[in-house]
Amino acid sequence: MGVLFRPEETLVSELEQLRRKLVACGGIQRRKDGEEFKSLKSKLIDDAEQKVVCVTSGVSFLGSAIVNELLVHGYSVRVIVDNPEDVNKLDETTCGRPNVTVVVAKLTDVNSLVEAFNGCRGVFHTSSSIDPAGLSGYTKVMSEVEMRSTENVMEACARTETVRNCVLTSSLLACIWRDQPESTGTSRVVDHGCWSSFQLCQDKKLWFALGKLKSEKVAWKIAQESGLKLATICSPLITGSNFHSRNSTPTMAYLKGAREMYKNGLLATVDVTKLAKAHVCVYEELKETGSGRYICFDRVISTVDEATKLAAEIRVPVGTIVETTLPINSPILFQLSNKKVSDLMSRSNVGRSCLNENRFY
Repeated sequence: MGVLFRPEETLVSELEQLRRKLVACGGIQRRKDGEEFKSLKSKLIDDAEQKVVCVTSGVSFLGSAIVNELLVHGYSVRVIVDNPEDVNKLDETTCGRPNVTVVVAKLTDVNSLVEAFNGCRGVFHTSSSIDPAGLSGYTKVMSEVEMRSTENVMEACARTETVRNCVLTSSLLACIWRDQPESTGTSRVVDHGCWSSFQLCQDKKLWFALGKLKSEKVAWKIAQESGLKLATICSPLITGSNFHSRNSTPTMAYLKGAREMYKNGLLATVDVTKLAKAHVCVYEELKETGSGRYICFDRVISTVDEATKLAAEIRVPVGTIVETTLPINSPILFQLSNKKVSDLMSRSNVGRSCLNENRFY
């Protein structure tokens, strides 16, 4: 009996089919072209596994608020810290709750992050790179550091088999620094579809804005290449109880260009608790169908009185925020919109309490 030889193309095709079956059985859901394998394992994941998530920089002002909100909604949270000393701080604030674990990992080390993310279904990347030596707390060099850190986190998410979804904290500054529109008598709407200009941020030396813009762009690039589901939340200046003592450096970095933001109707704030709720709400939508960008704010500073109150809250001179010599009836060039996140939160149990307090427009 003779030996039957099959064409090389047939063998390659069969081997590829076998490889895909093995990968699917192993539970790896993504591949480089962005498609997803609908494996049996993914259908059998229980609720306990779905509720395991990771938060970077969990000791930060926003990070700790997100951790608390996740715990309220039954999640098990793995908190990433850069400094071993922060482990003790978290142990004190979490009171030894069994559904919180703390892991030391470096945002500069992808392998370290992969190890930290292993077993988590989702990742919240919240951290900003701050240089205390900089005049505003954030230098040009730090914009590159921030982008590299986000790139590492996204690469780690893409390489970690268990991670399916990622929520990235971006900034409203990644949306609002655009060329001035011609005066038409009406305001131009700035929403989740708007992007800041790289060149404008560089020309005005808005390094915090540039860092956030570059970080978000690289995050979307990796998500599209890997098939990872991503949502980004573009937040304005974050406020809340004791925020000055815990968030002073990022506040000063954000306020670079505040006078122009105020003049254009783009200086906005959000309470940290409301922003944390929005993160959880967006994540839960992400697990189903939602993805994309969201702008999240709860007030726009539009009068001198409001600017004066904000300046007192964050302990800066009011002249940092508003020029008192501005014409009383100067036109507002832009109008902020966060309709997308408002609509989402109106459908969510997480977000309804915020809407009932009229905290979202």
